[in-house]
Formats: sequence, structure tokens, C-alpha cells
Amino acid sequence: IQRRWYTFQAQYLRDQAKAADAQSLASALTKFVMLSQGSMLMAVGMLFTLLEILPPTAGAFLIIAKLLGNRAVGPLMQLISSWRQVVMARDAYTRLDEFLGKVPEPEQRMKMPPPQGLLTVENAAARAPGTKRTVVMDVTFTLPPGQVMAVIGPSGSGKSSLARLLVGLTAPILGTVRLDGVDIASWDKSELGAHLGYLPQDVELFDGTIAQNIARFGTINEEAMAAAVKLAGLQPLIDELPQGLNTEIGDDGATLSGGQRQRVGLARAVYGEPKLVVLDEPNSSLDQQGEADLQQALQDLRQLGCTVIVITHREQLLAAVNTILVLEEGRPLMYGARDKVLAEMASRKAKPGTQSQEAA
Repeated sequence: IQRRWYTFQAQYLRDQAKAADAQSLASALTKFVMLSQGSMLMAVGMLFTLLEILPPTAGAFLIIAKLLGNRAVGPLMQLISSWRQVVMARDAYTRLDEFLGKVPEPEQRMKMPPPQGLLTVENAAARAPGTKRTVVMDVTFTLPPGQVMAVIGPSGSGKSSLARLLVGLTAPILGTVRLDGVDIASWDKSELGAHLGYLPQDVELFDGTIAQNIARFGTINEEAMAAAVKLAGLQPLIDELPQGLNTEIGDDGATLSGGQRQRVGLARAVYGEPKLVVLDEPNSSLDQQGEADLQQALQDLRQLGCTVIVITHREQLLAAVNTILVLEEGRPLMYGARDKVLAEMASRKAKPGTQSQEAA
């Protein structure tokens, strides 16, 4: 790393020296032009006077012309000496123009009624962010309110990409994702956000209090806050903190452990009793007690009529789900009732050649 830094530093110094040389040369040329044009103006004026092209009283005007010429070249010298700021301003304008060009003007959309939680996915496909590689293909399922579905599969099978697709963070390149029959991609996100809960695999918290993070930095509803804390099993942590929910957690929750950050993220996802909750590896940093609290939270969400999708690698959470979707290389491999899918998976494990034969 040190050698790499020295390489970049040496290149930077070389480029800086070239830039300084170019600026010095331009400044020297400008000074030369400024001085020479004044002298040339005086010489030409005197020549015209001797040739009687100009009257003998034109000397005073020649001095004034020389002063005006110096004044005219002065801004050019200042521009050259400040050329770095000019280039930085130009680059900043270019970046801002490109950024604004990628963000279309918000459209006026019809206000939608609060959803009930019916999730319908039809032949959905999505690409990885910033690439043209398709990571989710031909995903189709229907999940009525109050149902909990687990999405399982090997690493890199597109589970997290599917989670972002379901909450509208990415738009499908094919197919549709509908909530109560309305395309999530066309729903006003500021209106839809209150009805969605999302716990990403990498929990991101903001500099502020626990209460502010749970309430998504909106107006804090005490009843909704208490319900979210209870659902996430966060009360023991709150009781240990000197300022409770008003404890500052620092940038990205720096004062919290991984499991505590995940619990706060879960509380944020269920705050306000959303109708659709997507949890991406919600138990990756939880201990045994955290696993038990999470299973209880899934059951409570189901009783509240919330539609829940949980992405997991651990079989403990499968006891709390109704259906299972198995992904492999971005495509659905199996989908159906929990017991049926688990039995099919056990059958395939008992016959390792079956899956390869079917693929062939």
C-alpha cells in the first residue's frame, strides 16, 4: 500500500510540476505582451507624430492609451493565475449537469389508498446495480396479506437483488412487481415508503439518536415507537443505555455492536406497522436470544396482517414461514408451501444426481 501511494504521489508531483510550468509560461508571456504592447503603442504613436499623421499634441493621448492597454490586459493575467479555479468550476458544473440529467423531473402522480399487502410478482427480472448483468430472472409468485415467505439459495443466487426489486429500490427490466395491483415502480416513493419496511444485509444507520433512526428521522409517534421496540426485542438494550431511546449512536451506529445495529434496523423496518416488510439476512449478527426474538417478531407481523419476505441461510427461521422460494443462479428452482419445498429439498439431497440430470 505504501509503494502504491508513493507511485501515485510521484505521478501527482510530476503533473503538478507540469501544470506549474505551463502556468508560469503563460503568466510570463502575458507580462511580456502587456509590457511590449505599451512600448509598441508609444513607439507607433511617436512615429505617427514624426510623420505628421498625428498632431503634435497627441502625446498626452498616447500616455492615456498606454494606461488603458495595461488595464485591458490585466484581467487576462488574473485569469491565467487563477486558471486552476476556473478548471475546477468547469468540472464541477459538468458533474452537476450530468447528475441532474440522470435524475428526471418528478411526475405528478395520483394519490393511492393505503395498501393491504397483496404482493404480486410476474416474470420479474433485474440487473445488478451499475452493470448489464441480469441477476434475477423469471420470478413469479403471489403473496397474500399475513403470509411470510422465505427466500433461500446459495450465495450469489440473486436473493438481495430480489429484495431490492420488491421494495422498489431497483426497477425490473422485465415483468412487474405489484402491491395491491399497483406497480411499485410507478408508486410515489415518498407516499409508499411509510407502508414498506426494509432491512438490508448491510444495516446503515445515521448519526442521531436511536429513536430518530427507528422513526426514519420523521415525527416520532410514541405508540408506533413502543410497538417497533417490542417487535424487534430492543427493550433490553434500551434499558441498559443511560439515555434510553435518546442515546446518540454516532455515525453509522458506531457505538453499537453488530447485533444491536441489526436490532435497531429491524425496529426501523417494522416502525409504523408497514404492510410489506422485506428482511435481508436479519439474523446474520444475532445470538440465540436474538434468533428467538426474530422468530417471535415474524409471528407477530403475520398476526398483524403484514406481508413478510425474509431472506436467510439459517433453517431456524423456516419454522415461522408459510412458503419458500428457492433461487439458483437468479432463477426460481422451487416455490410452494414450506413443508412441500423442504421435503423436495430433502429428496434432492438424498439423490444428488437428480438435480444434475434435470439440469441436463
